[in-house]
Amino acid sequence: MLTKEIPSTGESIPVIGLGTWDTFDVGTSSPESDELRDVLKIFFDKGGRLIDSSPMYGSSELVLGELFSEMDPPPPVFAATKVWTRGRTAGASQIEQSLQLWGLQQFDLLQVHNLLDWDTHLDTLTELKATGRVRYIGITTSHGSRHAEMERIMRKEQIDFVQFTYSLADRTAEHHLLPLAQEKGIAVIANRPFDGGNLFRRVRRQKIPAWAAEFDCTTWAQFFLKFVISHPAVTCAIPATRQAEHIADYMDAGTGQLPDEKMRAKMSALL
Repeated sequence: MLTKEIPSTGESIPVIGLGTWDTFDVGTSSPESDELRDVLKIFFDKGGRLIDSSPMYGSSELVLGELFSEMDPPPPVFAATKVWTRGRTAGASQIEQSLQLWGLQQFDLLQVHNLLDWDTHLDTLTELKATGRVRYIGITTSHGSRHAEMERIMRKEQIDFVQFTYSLADRTAEHHLLPLAQEKGIAVIANRPFDGGNLFRRVRRQKIPAWAAEFDCTTWAQFFLKFVISHPAVTCAIPATRQAEHIADYMDAGTGQLPDEKMRAKMSALL
């Protein structure tokens, strides 16, 4: 698994992570949780570490905590979650609840979800970082929204990570956010790398081009993911699935060669 450095510290993390929106909101002791047990095993076996969740994602944090508790030895997870509420007291309480659900004493990354009450929560996250309860802090948005506000925060605040939508279908972040992240030394997590599945529908019944083999790509999922993680500003992409065969495919996108700028232009032109 290829890795990239977190600019603020130089720590390396794998370029393919795992999102949990919708896919992990299954409750415990369900057939779906058995499928997710296999997903996590493959994810970690293939070198994955960063798993991203949120209190917004229903039972996802609970399911993660339950599955982690069954693993022996404990998984080498880079635990990333979010605060998603209004007010300092409510935010601090939500963070403590998330720690309990995950079964952790410390988060690797805490993010303000969709910039909700971000100025209040960034103060809390900064304090938690100073006391060692969290290692990195950041902010998120998705679906290509609120880029102007995110840009203002990136210029003003001391944050380690940003998370936003980036894919072959939605390249809006290339205009300002990705260059700014490079300039400011902020790590980037790319969400919705498949555009909510729309990219697969666009290539339905189409064969992957033979020239994709030049960057060790054999499937459309790898094609889409390699485009995302080959951008120099992107640190990690977080596809989501509850199917074992899919996560195995996604993880393979983080191995081998990545497309260069000339090849990225060719990939974009093809789509």
